[in-house]
Amino acid sequence: MQAVMQESYGGPEVLRLAECEQPSRRAGQLLVRVMASGVNRADLAQRAGSYPPPPGASPLLGLEVAGWVEEADADSRFQPGDAVFGLVEGGGYAEYALLEEALAIAKPDALSWVEAASLPEAWMTAWFNLVEKAGLAAGETALIHAGASGVGAAAIQLSGLLGARALATAGSEDKLAYCREMGAAAAFNYKRQDFAAEVKALGGADVVLDPVGAAYLDANVSALRPDGRLVCIGLLGGARADFNLGALLMKRIAILGSTLRPQPLAVKGRLARALEETILPALLDGRLRLSVDCSFPLAQVEDAHRYVEENRNLGKVVLTQFPTLAGE
Repeated sequence: MQAVMQESYGGPEVLRLAECEQPSRRAGQLLVRVMASGVNRADLAQRAGSYPPPPGASPLLGLEVAGWVEEADADSRFQPGDAVFGLVEGGGYAEYALLEEALAIAKPDALSWVEAASLPEAWMTAWFNLVEKAGLAAGETALIHAGASGVGAAAIQLSGLLGARALATAGSEDKLAYCREMGAAAAFNYKRQDFAAEVKALGGADVVLDPVGAAYLDANVSALRPDGRLVCIGLLGGARADFNLGALLMKRIAILGSTLRPQPLAVKGRLARALEETILPALLDGRLRLSVDCSFPLAQVEDAHRYVEENRNLGKVVLTQFPTLAGE
């Protein structure tokens, strides 16, 4: 089969399309012919050598796919020819990938391959961190950093679905407008505004969802109300910071670290059911919006990674197996 390969760590230029062995399915898995696969920041980090796959996972890039079932267990709820999408441990940038049946979701006809492939990582990450980790409740306020990213757009909308108010940060006027389109009550340009002061002027936040890390730690704690929860899901701004623990104690703030990829199958399965039973119906009936920026043919994976790395995307970027699907 064809798959995206890399001979060394580095920039987008290390990626190339090449032949490799098709993965072998085991019981409980679906062999999926991939039609589209999502691009995520985790893929960029793995490509650069800073986010290795967990033991036993495919070394190939790609954490979410949509495609046709090629092989399944005889007693599976899915059969060859079924259209599915879901979260994978790796290997999504390929013609064929292995998808745990527990994480597979039937693709509705109303969703294109590109739209279906854009959903699992962003929405499962948003649900895991806002609902399960932070316990965001109706009437609370969530501050969502990188609000124009795939996860950010999902988190803004999920906050609204839960009855909470969303505030967001982003780095350009078009991204701020996008955050507001997704439902943010207010959005702040982190390059020009003191987001902590702006959030405090609006009453503060109960939850902060942060992919930046060290560079935002003091400001995040400042923006939080007493008993607030800070969920760190990335380290784009560094991993180490000097910090005054007094602010943590006085406000009784909880700092939570979170990554989705290493979670046990049972946890991911629970998140897949939340996507299937709560998020997907809301997307189909218009209460939530899809957030696909654009798609690239798999052969143009270098361009896709560079596009995301340069922070040009509003929402999700997706790879497709065939040029005719690009731009869906």
